[in-house]
Amino acid sequence: MSDNNEAKKTYYISTPIYYPSDKLHIGHSYTTVAADCMARYKRLKGYDVMFLTGTDEHGLKIEKRAAAKGVTPQQYVDEIVAGIKDLWSIMDISYDKFIRTTDDYHVRGVQKIFKELYDRGEIYKGAYEGYYCTPCESFWTKTQLKEGGRCPDCGGETQLAKEECYFFRLSKYSQRLIDYYNEHPEFINPPARKNEMIANFLEKGLDDLCVSRSTFTWGIPVTFDEKHVVYVWVDALSNYITALGYGSDDTSLYDKFWPCDLHLVGKEIVRFHTIIWPAMLMALDLPLPKRVYGHGWLLLNGDKMSKSKGNVVDPVVLVDRYSSDAIRYFLLREVPFGSDGSFTPESLLNRINSDLANDLGNLVSRTVSMQLKYFGGSLPEAQNRLAAPLDDEIIDLFKGLKARVEEQFDELQFPLALAEIWKCVSRLNKYIDETAPWALAKTEEGIPRLAQVLYVLAEGIRIIGILLEPFMPNTPGRIFAQLGIAGNDAIISWQSAENWGLYPSSAVCVKGDPLFPRLDIEKELEALEAIKNAAAPKPAEPVKDNKQEGAKKDELPEGVITIDDFAKVSLKVAEVLTCERVEGSDKLLRLTVTNGEKEKQIVSGIAKFYAPEDLPGKKVILVDNLKPAKLKGIVSEGMLLAATCEGNLKLLTVDGDIPAGSSIS
Repeated sequence: MSDNNEAKKTYYISTPIYYPSDKLHIGHSYTTVAADCMARYKRLKGYDVMFLTGTDEHGLKIEKRAAAKGVTPQQYVDEIVAGIKDLWSIMDISYDKFIRTTDDYHVRGVQKIFKELYDRGEIYKGAYEGYYCTPCESFWTKTQLKEGGRCPDCGGETQLAKEECYFFRLSKYSQRLIDYYNEHPEFINPPARKNEMIANFLEKGLDDLCVSRSTFTWGIPVTFDEKHVVYVWVDALSNYITALGYGSDDTSLYDKFWPCDLHLVGKEIVRFHTIIWPAMLMALDLPLPKRVYGHGWLLLNGDKMSKSKGNVVDPVVLVDRYSSDAIRYFLLREVPFGSDGSFTPESLLNRINSDLANDLGNLVSRTVSMQLKYFGGSLPEAQNRLAAPLDDEIIDLFKGLKARVEEQFDELQFPLALAEIWKCVSRLNKYIDETAPWALAKTEEGIPRLAQVLYVLAEGIRIIGILLEPFMPNTPGRIFAQLGIAGNDAIISWQSAENWGLYPSSAVCVKGDPLFPRLDIEKELEALEAIKNAAAPKPAEPVKDNKQEGAKKDELPEGVITIDDFAKVSLKVAEVLTCERVEGSDKLLRLTVTNGEKEKQIVSGIAKFYAPEDLPGKKVILVDNLKPAKLKGIVSEGMLLAATCEGNLKLLTVDGDIPAGSSIS
């Protein structure tokens, strides 16, 4: 990533603003921790940083939830937002500004933006008729609905609605956005997201966008038409500039920080941030953000976490039990940034034990203990230490560490940056075994060499501690305290990490508590399960069937399923991207398909009926939520539907211009 703001030393980074319909889950924390890590890194590099997060508080869903609780919408969101701010506090999120779409300055700014778009002819009055889903706050056509008139996104009920509303002329920006993407290849990352936006939306042509509502009141009033409130697209997306004072009398922050260096968002809202938002900015003749990065999802048991599905993980529980630094480390190390990743309690606990307790914690503990035991806590001066060729290998590794970490940071590859640091953690642990300090301590002749070995360890740990600060803001201070260098800013600054040999002989080690105590995984899993069960809503009492006591009610004949059973199967249109034969098999083909959101690998026994070159470009039917399985040692992430007759087989394909990712019902 090229940093065009290097000379100005400013950096503006944002998260999405979260919808406060309920408590946030670990998936929301993933986005915000990543943004916080980047913001901390830029501050350590000397940038003047604006890190923005906040909440999107308007809409019919909030209005209905507040009514059900017998409170006003403002009272409802105030309570939820207080909890969100508490969560960011315990996760050590260092935002510079927290915006709420109910803030007075945001309301005024949005009203001015809406009026300006109207005055420019970019917004016009019309009428909309469609099937409205309240949870998703989206209109759908009849052909887009699932069976039973259900929402294609969440599966919830929809209602036929017709209302007067204002439209934004989004349709006029299709080609202009394609041209902008091509002229600014860094605008959308990862690159696959750009391809999705062009193929699935822009090339097909955009429809004008409904940007006001007249059937509920919990929103920002349109100043020139009192029946209408501003709809979510203009309201929520405008936060990135209203937070800087756009539309107010004081635009100093806007002048300083806009355009934004990085909008960090989940992949499901890339469309809003790379189509709707830039089109609005183009309509206003304003600069576009420099970069939008759509990261993957943090999945639980292979499924996206969702409050409506009830499969969420409460980060507060995890932080209370394992510390914010441990949770931050897991989120930033476990998932290849940009791809989907998986959260399980087992993977979290194993990371804590292997990386944090065994590798980092053990390294610091052993080094400090030996320095105290053999030298009383303070190492001899350089002239009383004996170097060896092995030390040069370690020193060379550490001299380039800061540059390697920064290279990965600038590409938003947080896991790879941590991997670079952990190569050095592992190398120092191996260095202890290679040099055997306990053996050197047995003879007088070994003491100078022992002093050098412990110096290499202490100096390496100093550099590691510095580079961990963006990821784990509390751990470095604990490391520096044990090394006896806490508060010595000259040797614990970010810049100092590129210089070897700054650890002072005058420093006196202090034995501290273990950085990350080793966990009993079996006991922790039991404890987490107990906490989960205690927090789960109690199931309703079963209704007794007095006529058939002890018998199953509505028992189905063998082989018959209900509509609920069928609804568990997610069928999607998928496009075949590549296909090849599986080596050593005359039956299997390995296909790469896209379901509109991600690429999947499918292993299918259709080689007798299709040549590999026959399939790329075909639109097929994919069972998208099938548990992955291995065939001939190759992971298959789904299944293709086919029909067979008298020994012949044909894949079920889709006719017409139906995009990959379309749901089948």
